[in-house]
Amino acid sequence: MSSILVESPGLLTPVQDLGRLGFGTIGVSPSGAADPVSLRLGNRLVGNDEGTAALEMTLIGGAFALPDGAIMALTGSDFGAQLDDFDIAVGTSVEVRPGQTLRLGPTRSGARCYLCVQGGIAVPPFLGSASTHLLSGLGGFEGRALRKGDVLQIGLTNVPFRRRTIAPRVAESLSERKVFRVTRGPQADWFDESSSRAFLMATFRVGEQSNRMGIRVEGAQIAQSKKASMITEGVSLGAIQVPPGGSPIILFVEQQTTGGYPKIANVISADLHRLGQLRPRDEIRFELVTFETARAILIQQEGMLASPESILE
Repeated sequence: MSSILVESPGLLTPVQDLGRLGFGTIGVSPSGAADPVSLRLGNRLVGNDEGTAALEMTLIGGAFALPDGAIMALTGSDFGAQLDDFDIAVGTSVEVRPGQTLRLGPTRSGARCYLCVQGGIAVPPFLGSASTHLLSGLGGFEGRALRKGDVLQIGLTNVPFRRRTIAPRVAESLSERKVFRVTRGPQADWFDESSSRAFLMATFRVGEQSNRMGIRVEGAQIAQSKKASMITEGVSLGAIQVPPGGSPIILFVEQQTTGGYPKIANVISADLHRLGQLRPRDEIRFELVTFETARAILIQQEGMLASPESILE
């Protein structure tokens, strides 16, 4: 099998796929790629199934030697990648010669970049997934982010190389968005009109303490009008909880599976991948849409992604 030698791991680089769905009832959140659309597109570029395991780099990329060569693609944010001394574009498949080294630096755009290789990263599955759940130390490569000296195996494949690029109109459609569309949360009526208006009118800043469990946003304090405690209940990816301090928290891919704070809103499914590209100090806003609109946007997005002929050139 071909392999990848980690010469420098970057700031935070775990193995991720599309996560392990269906285990929330036993307290296991899905984890998986913070920007699943970028992962799906990267795998399409190299001829993999779209959920194949890849490397997810956050804010600062690493350096990876490929002694046997590989077919690879980078998607997501631009980390100024170079293959030996040649610049590598985001969103294009590349054939790596044996002995070449891929180096990435700090991000030039969003928060995360994905390194997809043909055949995928070969790690033992946990609950049917290769994704790394960092908080619990489960899955992925030894349940942790990569370290210098780690050797990753690449899965076997015999698909011939074909240079492919993400179509510009698709890249534009899926680009960063700082206005996140939301639907009403189950406890939206716990907030009075002035608090609800402040939530939708204010500009929030992504907090430094944000991580894969939750994205903390700072700005307007959202006061709860209904003074009552709630029974802990199941929570969903993208739910926006408002703790007593009034600063909202967007539940993210390694979220707790239950929570006892009221939820004022929920980020729509079609915008969840954009959460994965938020950096500390980014400024965002929220826009309320109906459930019918949220569903229509998701159907349109998935329809586009379902057709390889329309997304790749």
